[in-house]
Amino acid sequence: MNFTKTIAVIVLSGVFFASCKDNKTEVKAETASTEATTPKVKKEIATENLQTASFTIEGMTCAVGCAATIQEELTALDGVQTAKVDFDKKLATVTFDKTIQNPENLTKIVQATGDGKTYKVSNMKS
Repeated sequence: MNFTKTIAVIVLSGVFFASCKDNKTEVKAETASTEATTPKVKKEIATENLQTASFTIEGMTCAVGCAATIQEELTALDGVQTAKVDFDKKLATVTFDKTIQNPENLTKIVQATGDGKTYKVSNMKS
């Protein structure tokens, strides 16, 4: 009886700790292989067109899967110079070209990441 409980705890712990990391590992491996073959060159953004927006993201459950995925999605957008998502503070800061992107589009991209219902953006400051 005690042996069965121990095995059950080990299996559940393994599933819990590996679920988020496995998903991220697959994404990183996939991204690394495509980036290695065709590196994306970002267009230089004129200083007068730079704008920074910061906002809160609710619904993130881990730094490895959620925050990193949102950061990658934002960074990949045309006109985005930098994107930083801090899981602990639930804060995203994005520097972008205001002639190409806008805060409303950044909000839509974050909320569309995942299943479209998980992440909610609030406190947009630009």
